[in-house]
Amino acid sequence: MLTPVILAGGSGSRLWPLSRKLRPKQFLALNGAQTMLQQTLARLSGLVYGPPLIICNEEHRFLVAEQLRQADQLGASILLEPVGRNTAPAIALAAMMACDENGEDPLLLVLSADHLIEDVARFQAAVENAIPLAEQGYLVTFGVVPTRAETGYGYIQRGEGLLQGEKVKRFAEKPDADTAATYVASGEYYWNSGMFLFRASRYLEELAQHEPGIVQACQAAIQGLNKDFGFLRVDADAFEMSPNVSIDYAIMEKTDRAAVVPLEASWSDIGSWSSLWEVSEQDSQGNCRHGDVLTVETQRTLIRAESRLVATVGVEDLMIVETKDAVLVAHRDKAQLVKQVVERLEREGRPEYENHREVYRPWGKYDCMGKGSRYQVKCITVAPGAKLSVQMHHHRAEHWVVVSGTAEVTAGDETFLVTENESTYIPIGRVHALKNPGVIPLELIEVQSGSYLGEDDIVRLQDNYGRT
Repeated sequence: MLTPVILAGGSGSRLWPLSRKLRPKQFLALNGAQTMLQQTLARLSGLVYGPPLIICNEEHRFLVAEQLRQADQLGASILLEPVGRNTAPAIALAAMMACDENGEDPLLLVLSADHLIEDVARFQAAVENAIPLAEQGYLVTFGVVPTRAETGYGYIQRGEGLLQGEKVKRFAEKPDADTAATYVASGEYYWNSGMFLFRASRYLEELAQHEPGIVQACQAAIQGLNKDFGFLRVDADAFEMSPNVSIDYAIMEKTDRAAVVPLEASWSDIGSWSSLWEVSEQDSQGNCRHGDVLTVETQRTLIRAESRLVATVGVEDLMIVETKDAVLVAHRDKAQLVKQVVERLEREGRPEYENHREVYRPWGKYDCMGKGSRYQVKCITVAPGAKLSVQMHHHRAEHWVVVSGTAEVTAGDETFLVTENESTYIPIGRVHALKNPGVIPLELIEVQSGSYLGEDDIVRLQDNYGRT
């Protein structure tokens, strides 16, 4: 029995403006109807496995929960990292939880939530090939058979042959172009996929030998484990004391029991817009188009339109990505430099760094359609049965106009229904709440007016989702 451990952290900054801090690439549908996280879970179908464990950031917990619900993965557990400490401590928490569960010691299949694997059958075959090695005490990684001299990936040099794999001779950092070409030409190297299979206790044994500080911190963090609104939380102060180190540096580069199983399954980590262009369907001119796109004399270009028409004339080798609040235009050869744009947005405190204009909440979402010095207009969508927090504002009043569905409004001591084409008014300082009592989404237009319109002017008095 395998226990899948899905690492769903990371920012995906090179896929800005579609990927944002509060909605990174693993929660986006980049090459199909399902998100990257949902695709990762779907490719487990056919393997014999127990309930998955998803490890994610605190701020992404409701996104993960909703996407698991959509994927009918309600048996999965969600473990929240109170602070980022890289992959080795995160996997240590998973291993400790797995060993504590009924005294079992399962094989952990560690996967990233943001990888693309097109040939699922070959992926599953590689996992099956890795199981005997993991049962023999090896820490198995999956080495992707390289198709080009890629400088954006780390490499694994294979060593002595084993059943269905090889021992790892060494790990190599991301190389320059000449070194990468040498690696690929030699036939001795794989790309480092960042996916692993090993027994939980073996991982902890190696970690105790090479990084005892991680074990100590994670043991203390697990002792404070509690369940909060369906999420698993560890002791934040204890976990923060853990060294910040990846599994490669912590164990795989140090152990003498590292093995590699080859994987040839059209794998990509979709680390940039150029890599998405490479793996996406292209037209006869080499263009990858998504959304409302019109091209004239355009070649080898990725064009992604999220909210409006995007037309191109006489361009080639570009990446053009449009969202409701930002547009990226870049040369495909400069795809890695998109991260510098994100870093600058963060330094300048720009909202485009953190979130989209359309913001998801545990109860639904809202879209900020217009804003001035003393007003803001939002389209709010509330899921059936969901309720916003009981709250009040010190600096703004709100006018609500119901477009579709029915709203149950609490204002002060009064509770009443507002139906389609009806409206209500919430004055400054009045305690209020909004609920969708129906079976279809509630959609309303909210007009805020006042001296301050920031999201931090929300005093939550009662909340169904554990927010303060």
